Amino acid sequence: MPGLLRGVARTAVVAGTATAVSNRVSRRQAGRWAQQEAPQAEAAPPPPPPPPAPAAAPAADDMTTKIDQLKQLSTLKEQGVLTEEEFAEQKHRLLG
Repeated sequence: MPGLLRGVARTAVVAGTATAVSNRVSRRQAGRWAQQEAPQAEAAPPPPPPPPAPAAAPAADDMTTKIDQLKQLSTLKEQGVLTEEEFAEQKHRLLG
């Protein structure tokens, strides 16, 4: 029995030491990667500004677009892609 306890204790010490060493190596490696990426992040140029919003379309063109979108929604409903509730919700959003 004493031999069994000694073996269990030795296994626990070895496993604990291996875990501690592994964690330390992981932290050190993560720190090195962070140091390597920091200069690259500072040297990167800022992203370009977003493009300006397009001008408002004429009302007639807007209505044609809405009609086309309604036709597409109707087709999707007829094909069974959209349920009646989904169709009604999308139609409400479109016509607002």
